[in-house]
Amino acid sequence: MPDLTDLTIAEAARAVERRDASPVELADAYLARVERLNPALNAFVTVTAGRAREDATRAAAEIAHGGYRGPLHGIPIGLKDLYDTAGIETAGGSKVLRGRVPAEDSTCARRLREAGTVLIGKTNTHEFAWGTTTNNPHTGATHNPWALERIPGGSSGGSGAAIVARLAAGTLGTDTGGSIRIPAALNGCVGFKPTFGRVSKAGILPMSWQFDHPGPICRTVEDAAIVLQAIAGYDSADFATAPVAVPDYRAALDGGVRGLRIGVPRDQFFGLLDPEVRVAVEEALDVFRALGAEVTDIEAGYDRMTVLQAWTVVNAEGQAYHAEWLAKQPGDYSPELREVLSTPLPDAVGLANAYRASYDIKEAVRGLLERVDLLVAPTTMRPASKIGEEQLEVDGVQLTTGAAFASLTMPFNIAGVPALSLPCGFSSEGLPIGMQIAGRPFDEPTVLRAAHAYETATNWHRRTPNL
Repeated sequence: MPDLTDLTIAEAARAVERRDASPVELADAYLARVERLNPALNAFVTVTAGRAREDATRAAAEIAHGGYRGPLHGIPIGLKDLYDTAGIETAGGSKVLRGRVPAEDSTCARRLREAGTVLIGKTNTHEFAWGTTTNNPHTGATHNPWALERIPGGSSGGSGAAIVARLAAGTLGTDTGGSIRIPAALNGCVGFKPTFGRVSKAGILPMSWQFDHPGPICRTVEDAAIVLQAIAGYDSADFATAPVAVPDYRAALDGGVRGLRIGVPRDQFFGLLDPEVRVAVEEALDVFRALGAEVTDIEAGYDRMTVLQAWTVVNAEGQAYHAEWLAKQPGDYSPELREVLSTPLPDAVGLANAYRASYDIKEAVRGLLERVDLLVAPTTMRPASKIGEEQLEVDGVQLTTGAAFASLTMPFNIAGVPALSLPCGFSSEGLPIGMQIAGRPFDEPTVLRAAHAYETATNWHRRTPNL
């Protein structure tokens, strides 16, 4: 039998359902790999081996007695250390909340438990999710499986690294300015930020109430559809979730892209790019054309300054959330985050203008999606940087890590539309390159359909790092 950790969620689910593999065998295979590789990668900050074996044993017994729950039954997963897990520390990658053990699961953790998943552990995150590198001063840096001296992206870097290193079959991340899609791009896997309001945020430590999006990070588009199916839907514990029907995401995968109108917003997404990223995404657009999609250039309708102005909303909400802890225990914050959370904010008029800027971006992006079915763009300006680098070069221009990795993802958070990143190439140094596909609000099926069509036509997702 092949290594069970080589199986995607869909493949493992078929093996479990047919009794070709048991949840206990799956859990043991993943836990052995975590024990061997996590010390070098630091993808998991908490490994719940005892809980995993209990979950797996229970799943095996249920399946043996005809109680198969579906494609996540007995599947090993990891949760970003922002998701509350009953009886298991959830500290948000911080010193402030070290030792915090929730009494209840977050809604997403509960829904995955009800689907029969096996919890391997909690994955590393940037401190309170405030960053794009997962270089965490409290829990240590997470390392990119393709090159250990490189970052895995952030803030869900542990979840992305865990997927590509095959330390879990599926993971959850959170995405406020790109924190699901950035790790997906830099690690070479699939990360899906669904529509704002599609998945409950209840029980997840927040970065921004307005822009946070929970979602899956997985190996394939089909796997992302399976995980999203389990966590999507209205939740009375989160007022922002929408009481709209959840479609069958896997059923939508095989429609192809023939006849779909794909818009390419070159003015805001292609102006400054690493040359190898540009080539990879242009070649991906050629694949869409060959598959029968109509690919046209389109103007984004906003500028970078509007995006930065809208981002003030995140800073304001972050300062409000952290105010009490910051006043009582400032030394428990890293100097970098303490500085961010202490930066003076605009006055009331300035904050009102920030909210107005977010509405302008939402109107612009959603307006584009009335003219085309999907938007396609690079996920990040460049491949993964080295751990500790603070100033990065992109095509001869010096940028901060935040600008290089989040500038192209932030607009879709502000607009609240679904956006998925998947691999579309590799750099000459062997580092993954990602492309993002964005769609209309609550039209995750079309995003998944296009991503699956591209993935099926290419082999980037089949590459694995030499670990």
